Amino acid sequence: MTHQAGVHEKGNFNLDDLMNNIKKNGQFEKTGEIALFIGVARGESNEGEKVEKLTLEAYEEKANEVLEKICDDLTKKQGIVDVQIHHLLGDFNVGDDMVYVSVAGSHRTEVFPVLREAVERYKHEAPVFKKERVIDAKGLAKETWVSEKENSKPQ
Repeated sequence: MTHQAGVHEKGNFNLDDLMNNIKKNGQFEKTGEIALFIGVARGESNEGEKVEKLTLEAYEEKANEVLEKICDDLTKKQGIVDVQIHHLLGDFNVGDDMVYVSVAGSHRTEVFPVLREAVERYKHEAPVFKKERVIDAKGLAKETWVSEKENSKPQ
């Protein structure tokens, strides 16, 4: 698998696949830094409730298109060799990997800002949808769809 970006069913793509993709880039010899962001399933909702599990779904064709565009845009930046975003779909337990974002480039001063931009862009542009199963204060389970845009906390 050598795709630069996309959505994948959980279990069909992992960190080893990502690293292999990065190293297959024809410009890899220019790389001096690889920065990674790994998004994992958090055990607490933004409201402080205990998260039991998450389910991620996507409008797959559009998500693939958006993720590829983000990677293509960011790869054009000075000193950047490769940008990849791979979002996993399915059911996730607390601590499971959900998304991998990587930026390979010549120097860390070029790589880190692009990594942050890639993460912010995929969170706001890609049609990936998250449903949380939480246990409320009374011990009752409930499931709700979560919008990243509504619930993003300022950095």
